[in-house]
Amino acid sequence: MGTEQIRRWESGALAHAVTDPFGQGPLPWLRGSETYFDDTGRIVPWYVGPDALEGPGVPRPRRDSAGSSPRTADDVDQQIKGFASPAAVAPGEALDFHVTVNPPQQWGLDIYRIGHYAGDGAAKITNSPRLSGIVQPAPLTADRTVSCHHWWQSWRLNVPSFWSTGAYVAVLTTADGHRSHVPFTVRDDHPADLLLVLPELTWQAYNLFPEDGRTGASLYHAWDRRGRLLGEEDAAVTISFDRPYAGAGLPLHVGHAYDFIRWAERYGYDVAYAAARDLHAGRVDPSRYRGLVFPGHDEYWSVPMRDAAERARDIGTSLVFLSANTMYWQVELAPSASGAPDRLLTCRKRRGPGRSALWRDQGRPEQQLLGIQYQGHVPTPHPLIVRNAGHWLWEATGAGEGDEIPGLVAGEADRYFPRVALPEHTHRVLLAHSPYEDRTGARRHQETSLHRAPSGALVFASGTFAWSPALDRPGHTDPRIQRATANLLDRICKRD
Repeated sequence: MGTEQIRRWESGALAHAVTDPFGQGPLPWLRGSETYFDDTGRIVPWYVGPDALEGPGVPRPRRDSAGSSPRTADDVDQQIKGFASPAAVAPGEALDFHVTVNPPQQWGLDIYRIGHYAGDGAAKITNSPRLSGIVQPAPLTADRTVSCHHWWQSWRLNVPSFWSTGAYVAVLTTADGHRSHVPFTVRDDHPADLLLVLPELTWQAYNLFPEDGRTGASLYHAWDRRGRLLGEEDAAVTISFDRPYAGAGLPLHVGHAYDFIRWAERYGYDVAYAAARDLHAGRVDPSRYRGLVFPGHDEYWSVPMRDAAERARDIGTSLVFLSANTMYWQVELAPSASGAPDRLLTCRKRRGPGRSALWRDQGRPEQQLLGIQYQGHVPTPHPLIVRNAGHWLWEATGAGEGDEIPGLVAGEADRYFPRVALPEHTHRVLLAHSPYEDRTGARRHQETSLHRAPSGALVFASGTFAWSPALDRPGHTDPRIQRATANLLDRICKRD
C-alpha cells in the first residue's frame, strides 16, 4: 500500500476522530494557529518557525521546491520515528531514545515542555548534539503484537535535577527536513495541590504503529493481507509500549491533556505530573496531593490503578475526571521480552471464555467510583444543558438553569445508571442533563456528576470528551466551563 493511500490514516485521524472531534492532537493550538495543513497538505508545525530551524542541536533542513519545511515523517517510509524508554522519569534519572532514520543521515532532537509560555503552548528546554542516524531493524510481530524493543539506543537524556515536572515532547528532525515526535513525562514526588495523571495506557491502546497497510495493530484495528483495515474483533490483544506512536508520533487524544495543562499553568495552579503506569506501579503517594486530575480520555485501567484511585478518595484526596468513557476496560501490564517492567498491555475485551474485560462485567462498575459511567458515542456535538445552576460549581459562571453550552457534549458521553450502585457519599448532585441522538437515531442523554465521599474527598466526572478542550483550545473555549473548573479546583486546593 503506497504512501498516498495510507496518508489518510496518519495518527488515526480518520479511524477515530470521526467520533471524537477533539482527537486530532496538539498540533493546531500549542501556538496560536488553527491551521492543520499547509497548501501542500503537510502539517504545519506548532513548535518552531522556519527561522528557528538552525542551531548546534539540529541540522538545518533543506527546503523543497515549494519552499516548505519541515515535513512530517510517515509510517510507510519511516523517515524518522522513535520512542522513549521509560516514558516517565524523575529528575536525575535517564531517558533512552530509540530512533530509526531512513535513509541514514544526521538528525537532532529538541526537547519542549508543554505549558503556558506567554501565549505559546510549549517552551524549548534543550537539544541534543548532531547524531548519526541508522535504519533500525523492522518491528517484531507476534499474534498482532508489534514491538521495537530490539532497537538500538540512539541517544540518552540525563534529566537534570532542576527540570520542572511536566509533560514533554521530543521533536526529532532529520537533515533533509523530516520530523516526528516522542512524548514523555518528568514526574516528581514532591507535594503539590494537584497531581495530573497522563492517560498513557489509553494513548497506547489507540496506537496503530506502523500504519503501513501491513504490520501495525492497536486494540482497535489491524491490517489484512490486502491492506484493508480490520476492526476490533481482529485487532491486537496485547500491545507494546516499545514502539513509536503512529503518524506524526503524537498519540491520539493527547490534546485533551495538553488543553488542561495550558489552562492550569496559565492560572498558576500548583500541579505535579505522573503517568498512568506510575499509578499502576505504586509510585504515586496520594497523601501528598489534595486532588488527582485525569485530564483526558482515560479508558484503560489496571486493577492497581483503580485500587490506588479508591485509596486516594478514601484518605480524602479528591478525584477529577475531565472526560468520558473513563475506566471502561480492565487491562493487565507485563514486562517486555527484555525484562523491562510494564511494557506490555493486554486487554482481551470480549474474547475468550468467561466475562468480558469491561469493568462493569467484572463486578466493579465504573459508576461505583465516578458516580456516572459510559453511555455511548455522540455522532455530532450537542449542547450541554445546565442543571442545578444554584450549585457552587456554577457560581459566577453566568449559567442559568436549563442554559445550553453549545458543542460541549461531543465524542463520547456518560450518564447515571439507576440500576447500578452508587459510591458511598454524603452529598451528590447532577450538574448537567443533556439530550442527544446516537448513531441509530435513538434518544440518549449525558450527565455531569459531583459527589462528596465520606472521607470529605470530592469526585467530579464531566461525562463528555469536550470539557478539557473548553478550557484552552482555540475555537472551543467557553468561559463558563473555565470558571466552573476553577470553582472546583479552588475548593479542592483549599480542602473546602
